[in-house]
Amino acid sequence: MVALSCQFQPTIINSYLSTKRRPSSSIFCSAQPSQSNIKVIINGAAKEIGRAAVIAVTRARGMEVAGAVDSYLVGEDIGKVCDMEEPLEIPIMNDLTMVLGSISQSKATGVVVDFTEPTQVYDNVKQVICNDFSLFVQTPNTKEN
Repeated sequence: MVALSCQFQPTIINSYLSTKRRPSSSIFCSAQPSQSNIKVIINGAAKEIGRAAVIAVTRARGMEVAGAVDSYLVGEDIGKVCDMEEPLEIPIMNDLTMVLGSISQSKATGVVVDFTEPTQVYDNVKQVICNDFSLFVQTPNTKEN
C-alpha cells in the first residue's frame, strides 16, 4: 500500500528580468509506503465470516490485513483462500501470539477481529490486551455469565 504525501511551499522569487520580487509557490509530492494504516489481524480467518472480513478490510481505506490466524488451512495465502484476484502474501498462521508479536514490534496501530470458538475467547482476549491491541470479538453460541 502506498500513500501520496504532498507539501505546499510558498517561496519568493527574484526575477533577473525585473527588480520586483514576486511570490510563487511549489508543490512537492512523493509516494511512500503508508505508515498510518490500521493493521488488522483476523483470527478465524479461514471461516466464512473471517474470509468476508479479510475482503472488507482489503477494500477499506486506512486499514490493511496484517495477519490471518486459523487452525485450518495453515500456510495457505489468505488472499487465495478468499478467492481474491491476487494473493495478499499473508500466510494463515495457527499461533496468535506469534502474529501479535510481529505486528506489535512495528509500533503500528493494530486491531484483532476474533471469530473463534467460545472456549478460545478468554485466552485470546488476554493475549491481545497484553500486546496493546484493540479487539473486536464475534463469537456465536456464547452465553453471558
